[in-house]
Amino acid sequence: MYCLQAQSISKRYGNNLVFSDLSFEVTAPVIGVSGENGSGKSTLLKCLAGLIKLTSGSVIWLNNDRQWNQEDFKKSLGFLAPYVQLYEELTVRENLEFILKLRKSTDASYIDELLASLDALNFSDSRFGSLSTGQQQRAKLASALIHRPKILMLDEPGSNLDHKGKKSVEAVVERYRANNGMIFIASNQKYELDLCDQVIALKK
Repeated sequence: MYCLQAQSISKRYGNNLVFSDLSFEVTAPVIGVSGENGSGKSTLLKCLAGLIKLTSGSVIWLNNDRQWNQEDFKKSLGFLAPYVQLYEELTVRENLEFILKLRKSTDASYIDELLASLDALNFSDSRFGSLSTGQQQRAKLASALIHRPKILMLDEPGSNLDHKGKKSVEAVVERYRANNGMIFIASNQKYELDLCDQVIALKK
């Protein structure tokens, strides 16, 4: 079982205080982070993922009651956000193969299975830059899932998604819930927050 403990965390950019003295503990499989634009949802996710440093406080990840070291945690993390992009000149498949290579994995057998589960197999050999925004979002979701992460962080996953894409996100959430993984969903969309077992609500 996975557990996240945030202890009196704060983040400031210069004179801009994003959030202050925030503490919580979560063990639920699907956790939402809600709030208006500018409330700090994306910043909180990046802090929890270790992508940016906290101004103060600490984030502790536990795996079966033992503290995860940072290196092993990052290997077990998948991250999706609007600002995360793939290489436009490469096909979807080539992008996924490149990510696996960066992660020093040669197991490409999962690519077709993953793309099929996201209804993205039919454009797997198309250049990422030629895809519609909805198709790009599904390809980016595949890039966050390709290494089979135990922890998945989704920042506005439904952005630009069509009905099929939204159903794909729902299927991913249910798969993680069934397989004892953990997902964070930062969103202000009710249909996405309704997928969550627990919600952290941020206010400006």
